[in-house]
Amino acid sequence: MGPTTKTARHAKIRELITRSSIRSQAELAERLSDEGVSVTQGTLSRDLVEIGAARVRGAEGTLIYAVPSDGPDRELQADQTEATTTARLLSLCKDLLISAEASANLVILRTPPGAAQFLASAVDHAGLKEVLGTIAGDDTIMLVTMDPSGGEAVAERFNGFAEGRAAG
Repeated sequence: MGPTTKTARHAKIRELITRSSIRSQAELAERLSDEGVSVTQGTLSRDLVEIGAARVRGAEGTLIYAVPSDGPDRELQADQTEATTTARLLSLCKDLLISAEASANLVILRTPPGAAQFLASAVDHAGLKEVLGTIAGDDTIMLVTMDPSGGEAVAERFNGFAEGRAAG
C-alpha cells in the first residue's frame, strides 16, 4: 500500500517527477497507481499546484513536469535553467496578468479570478533577484521588492512581460 497522507502523497509525486520525465497528469496518475496510490484527477491537480509543480520544456523539447527543490533557492528540479523559468513567467504573464501597479517597494499584480496563486508561484520559482517575495489571494498578488523604491521598475517589467516583452 502506498502513501495515505497528503504529505506522503506529495512526497511521492515529487519523487516521481524528479526521477523521470512525466508528460501529463494522466501519466502521473498511472505511475502513482503503480506505486499503490489511488488519486482522483481533481486531487492530483490540486496536489501539483500545492507542491509548485510546473510544466516546462524538457531536454528533448517536450513538456514535462518539474517541482521546486527544497531549501532557500527553490530551483525547479528537472533540467531547469533560469532562462526556462523566466520564459515560463513571461508566457504566464502574457496569459494571466491584467495589470501591475507600484507603490514604493510594493507591486500589486491583478489576474483573472483564481489565477493569482498560480502566477505568484511562477514568480517565486523564476527567482527574480529584485523580488523579495509574493503574497497571493484569488485575483491579486502583492510583490515586495528588495529595493525600498524598486516597485515602479518591477511593475514596468511585469507590464512588459504581459505585453510579450522580456524587459530586463
